[in-house]
Amino acid sequence: MRVIKVGGGEMEDAAWLDRFAAGVKHAWPAVIVHGGGRRISAWQERLGLPVEMRDGVRVTTAEVAELVQMVLCGPIRSAIVRALRSRGVDAVGVAGGDGCFTVELLDPERLGRVGRVTGVDCGFLLGLLERGITPVLAPVSVGPDGTAVNVNADDAAAAVANALDAVELLFVSDVPGVMRGAERIAAVTPADLDGLIAGGVVQGGMVAKLKAAVAASRAPARIGDVGMLTDPTRGTVITAAGAAGAAA
Repeated sequence: MRVIKVGGGEMEDAAWLDRFAAGVKHAWPAVIVHGGGRRISAWQERLGLPVEMRDGVRVTTAEVAELVQMVLCGPIRSAIVRALRSRGVDAVGVAGGDGCFTVELLDPERLGRVGRVTGVDCGFLLGLLERGITPVLAPVSVGPDGTAVNVNADDAAAAVANALDAVELLFVSDVPGVMRGAERIAAVTPADLDGLIAGGVVQGGMVAKLKAAVAASRAPARIGDVGMLTDPTRGTVITAAGAAGAAA
């Protein structure tokens, strides 16, 4: 079983979503964890809510948390489920707050209603897979007070992969992998991470993906484009040991 994290502007493209769904069918069984940061930011701007990021994490007020819940559990998740079903992959939309995982607030004063996963209901997710149903998981949960909590999708995917003992964690991006200029880095070890960040080789959302991949220490991880769902040689492998840094 694989955990596949998907996000980015490509999800707005029906043809790309169809290709993604075909890839999921090839890689099945899988749990899908999706983001939606661009759509959330667009709605924040439309509603006059400031967009603020700190260390790649969205500062989430109570209003923004409600918006995140509406966007992720609405049009984005529905589009993924429809694409999967059109390819013959039975799928259902779920969210962390539906009982998939529990959370605690990360740093309320600095980040607001941003949480980290503290527990995953493996029985619920595995039960869906055993029935041939692909969970499409929106990484938004609820706190002890019953209000929405935003969870970074990369971190949620890593937590789910660890809890389910996934054979692989795949971060589907809009680039072929971790890039040094025009060249793809074939493999990265945890020891390489600080140097890649300090040297500006990885920036923005790729930093969060790499950190999440390293955190998923129990699941081998790859970062790359949608083609890696059908081709195990594509993407950048995040490995605990061995040589890294060779370009491909």
